[in-house]
Amino acid sequence: MNLLELTKILEKAFAEDIGMGDLTSESIFSADKNGTGVYTAKADGVLSGLEAIETGYRLLDPNVQINLLKRDGDTVEQGDKIGKVTGSIRTLLAGERVILNLIQHLSGIATSTQEVISLLDDPDITVTDTRKTLPGLRALQKYAVQCGGGKNHRFRLDDGVMIKDNHIKAAGSISAAIELVRKNCGHMVKIEVETENRAQVEEAVAAKADVIMLDNRTPEEVKELRKIIPAAIVVEASGGIIPQNIASYNNCGADVISLGWLTHSVKALDISFNLK
Repeated sequence: MNLLELTKILEKAFAEDIGMGDLTSESIFSADKNGTGVYTAKADGVLSGLEAIETGYRLLDPNVQINLLKRDGDTVEQGDKIGKVTGSIRTLLAGERVILNLIQHLSGIATSTQEVISLLDDPDITVTDTRKTLPGLRALQKYAVQCGGGKNHRFRLDDGVMIKDNHIKAAGSISAAIELVRKNCGHMVKIEVETENRAQVEEAVAAKADVIMLDNRTPEEVKELRKIIPAAIVVEASGGIIPQNIASYNNCGADVISLGWLTHSVKALDISFNLK
């Protein structure tokens, strides 16, 4: 996990959530009133983001004692203890909501990633995320995909070339767009082209794209289009692929399946925090 990004996110989240102070806890407990809290899985799943517990409490109070019982990527069952923290009750409760929000969301992504890989049941196809992430949380969300066994697509616009429909319209054609990219980018940059029909696939092949995305194609269409794409070109299937239909893409011939669903539509994994 990128600890620099995590720290920045936690600092902003604590400032937003705590404000001038926790009126409830500070009215009830003295600063030296200590306790122990336990994070517990309330559903089966895959964990991600546990560093938020340690980093979060270190930001609020370096004296908090932290004992993580699980690691990112671990599978948990309902009732499993994830970690324990001991320190000022004020601090434990002040950090509770922000930390839970993060680890529940990231663990939900990791869990869903593992589930779709299992549903697809095809080791020859790599499951990846997309850039459809929440602003400010991309590094953490993409890390969560890795925890669930998936891989990452582009992190940012400067991470690779992806020629999409609007680029093609503005440039005039796929061939023209690829030619301009090759003229202006270095030899280390791969070129991916989004295609919507057979003619565009043929044009992308002729222009020697490195990766061809088959957008919103059925498994049968992917199989047919794969036949006209050389093996050296990576084939990515994307668009409209969700847990309910991903199994139908088993053995479709794609090298990669990318799902925006993994980061924008997953359900958080239920995790609780309770004082002993």
